[in-house]
Amino acid sequence: MEELIDEAFSWVALSFELLGAVTMVVGAMVAIALGMRAALRGQPGSDAFGVIRRTLGGAILLGLEVLVAADLVRTITSKPSMEDALILGLIVLIRTVLSLSIQIEIEGVLPWRRALLTSGASVVAREVRRDAEAPSTGK
Repeated sequence: MEELIDEAFSWVALSFELLGAVTMVVGAMVAIALGMRAALRGQPGSDAFGVIRRTLGGAILLGLEVLVAADLVRTITSKPSMEDALILGLIVLIRTVLSLSIQIEIEGVLPWRRALLTSGASVVAREVRRDAEAPSTGK
């Protein structure tokens, strides 16, 4: 019975890892599509690049959040050891620093200087909403 539970949690962790990777890949495709649409609407290249940058950054943030969840599931369900706890701590620290760096790049302000935190999903959703509200080229 214990082996069956371990196997199930292993699949759950693997599913989270796959979801995190797919989130980043799909986010990259959405970012490129939104950037191309912005360029085709006649927006300046810097605006189209900004759309790609913000959307891709948001997708990476969301993917990193899902990957942290995968690491937590994998560590919690494994045999507890100090080595596993240290490895998890290091992984979470690295991903947190990456997330903070990406957020600063996207928003241009330190996260603690903002009134509300912005998640990766909200960044992607904001760019999709902006794209849907933008006037079309009529082509």
